[in-house]
Amino acid sequence: MDEEYDVIVLGTGLKECILSGLLSVDGLKVLHMDRNDYYGGDSTSLNLNQLWKKFRGEDKPPAHLGSSKDYNVDMVPKFMMANGTLVRTLIHTNVTKYLSFKAVDGSFVFSKGKIHKVPATDMEALKSPLMGLFEKRRARNFFIYVQNYDEADPKTHQGLDLTTLTTKELIAKYGLVDDTVDFIGHALALHRDDRHLNEPALDTVKRMKGFARLSAVYGGTYMLSKPECKVEFDMEGKACGVTSEGETAKCKKVVCDPSYLTNKVRKIGKVARAIAIMSHPIPNTNESHSVQIILPQKQLGRNSDMYVFCCSYTHNVAPKGKFIAFVSAEAESDNIQSELKPGIDLLGPVDELFFDMYDRYEPVNEPYLDNCFISTSYDATTHFETTVTDVLNMYTMITGKTIDLSVDLSAASAAEEEY
Repeated sequence: MDEEYDVIVLGTGLKECILSGLLSVDGLKVLHMDRNDYYGGDSTSLNLNQLWKKFRGEDKPPAHLGSSKDYNVDMVPKFMMANGTLVRTLIHTNVTKYLSFKAVDGSFVFSKGKIHKVPATDMEALKSPLMGLFEKRRARNFFIYVQNYDEADPKTHQGLDLTTLTTKELIAKYGLVDDTVDFIGHALALHRDDRHLNEPALDTVKRMKGFARLSAVYGGTYMLSKPECKVEFDMEGKACGVTSEGETAKCKKVVCDPSYLTNKVRKIGKVARAIAIMSHPIPNTNESHSVQIILPQKQLGRNSDMYVFCCSYTHNVAPKGKFIAFVSAEAESDNIQSELKPGIDLLGPVDELFFDMYDRYEPVNEPYLDNCFISTSYDATTHFETTVTDVLNMYTMITGKTIDLSVDLSAASAAEEEY
């Protein structure tokens, strides 16, 4: 390995793969390595035998669950937002021509002990039991304000400065009740807790304008099964290469997940997760084969939201007739089963249930001093927006540039249909 690379990327999790693609598209020379003999890192997908071995320590799952190879259980399952950052990033790297997408059947929110569909159209909003008649009128006025709001056009601001006005103050002007505020903040704006209520309203308004859903690389040289992958540092403490099996690949910068540089990260929490194999869709979701359900913190008496994600055999992740559901939350106790019970209770009867808890880490190093760019661990959310925000921030730190993601999604879609 005599040649020098601009960047060595360690780990093939989603974040590392997107960064590898973005940097390669930029023309950088990238070497991508992983100590595992499989792609995906923490966000890998397991067949049934692998799932069984990971959680039960045995190789042989029961025959009634079907063939092992028919299962493809994602360890960090998330949906893409239709006009969200990940879709725009994939279009930027030109990989959309190799991908096909499937729309989610519905997004739901847990309110007053019941599951309700998140309205996706004006008509659905008018029919939704989430709000009473007068509340719907007030909410409609608020939604009209949000849709018309243009940061660059003061005429649409109606005299309100959303960089100083808090979300709570903005919503109060429309007289909306707490349950509606809950629904707007968590199911539409996808905030993970209630901190946004006391922060400037601009972020929430921008998130609401982007509300839409789609269900759900490019570059470099790949090497799997590279044991150790030890990062080498020069006399100044800057990363200068990666050693594996006695050989060192030289580089100018190292990109990796937290597991490769444990002395440069700190623990910031835990994610509790349950994985269920079922023979039916989640009850009260209109027989949907793919859904996300957001359980806002206030509805559960928690400090952060809980998330339910479901997909099925129609997405080629399980044998015919089988459904895979996930319940996840930022852990607030050490008892996973009781903590995740509100989400598990929504699933109905399950064939098999697996529990998992993993630590979350964030970097504490200074990349400009050591040339190490470390991603943050995946959170409990059921969508990719926080994931890609981290990736784009890392890209800017690595290259000093920001990516222009203002792509015309409809044109990109049309081009894909022609392909």
